[in-house]
Amino acid sequence: MKRRNFIKTISSATVAASAFPKSFSNQSKFETNKLIKPAALKEGDTIALITPGSYITEQEKEESIDALYKLGFRVTYSGRLMQKNGYFSAIDEERAADLNEMFERKDVQGIMCARGGYGCARILPYLDYDLIADNPKPLIGFSDVTALHYAIYKKSNLITFHGPVSISTFSKFSVKNFEDVLMNPTFEQTLMNSTSDNNYNPYGITVISEGIAKGELIGGNLSIAVSLISTEYDVDYAGKIIFLEEFLEEPYRVDRMLTQMIQAGKLENTAGIALGVFKLCEPNKTNPSFNGSYTLMEVLKDRLGNLGIPVIYGLSFGHVVDKFTLPVGVKAEMNTETQQLKLLEQAVT
Repeated sequence: MKRRNFIKTISSATVAASAFPKSFSNQSKFETNKLIKPAALKEGDTIALITPGSYITEQEKEESIDALYKLGFRVTYSGRLMQKNGYFSAIDEERAADLNEMFERKDVQGIMCARGGYGCARILPYLDYDLIADNPKPLIGFSDVTALHYAIYKKSNLITFHGPVSISTFSKFSVKNFEDVLMNPTFEQTLMNSTSDNNYNPYGITVISEGIAKGELIGGNLSIAVSLISTEYDVDYAGKIIFLEEFLEEPYRVDRMLTQMIQAGKLENTAGIALGVFKLCEPNKTNPSFNGSYTLMEVLKDRLGNLGIPVIYGLSFGHVVDKFTLPVGVKAEMNTETQQLKLLEQAVT
């Protein structure tokens, strides 16, 4: 297939309806109910560090503690934090027990994942979702932590936060967004994209399909979201704004994952798609999988440009230095003309 045939003409999308559909046949009982908002964090609160996926080093632990101290928090963790079991930290049951314990502990006000890596999906069957719903508190992390966001949204009805892990670089931009969402929220909050060169984003902000979308925010890492399709932790995207990011995947792999979402019917009736930075997702220059390849942007436009919904690329989230903190489950608005996301409600009480 020639390149000129691969890239279709992108037409303006119709403005998405702001009203949410009343019900969907494949929604869980929680998805039709009002979501639980955790209490806002404040200076002096205790943040629990956990490793629900891959392990961390002693140096990474110390740097994590120091970063949270500088944000004004106290830090706690269990003996499971520094365990190592292959590419995981502790075994599946122990990693799940750590998360359950931190939700149950009354002296813990928030939970931050030390890193993602791989392994969060393996602990989902061992989580106590009723306990989590009964002890709401912010859970923060991104990348592989997407699996926890989806499962807790689906089964505990709790708003969680796609934001920094503790080994992230806490730039001024990331800290301000973290504090604005989790500590000093306003009724409405416009998320302003980073203008720094810190973020690897050669495409800048690219409008793939024009329009305005309103709906609940749901999403995270693309490969993790795709891996949950047809599981009990999958989420209905109808009427929602999906936000997606990716890291170190060549364009054909991004193509494959988006194609799976389309063929599984996941993007039908979606309100809009907000794409972060797909960092280092171009063809491998030293050892490419194919002698010829489409670019990342060509793939995104081909797969997402003709869905009839607003789609924008390059917002400030993903495996980049300057990160938004995005609450999973809150009502939001995406406007491709202003190239912004706006949170339409507070995510914490």
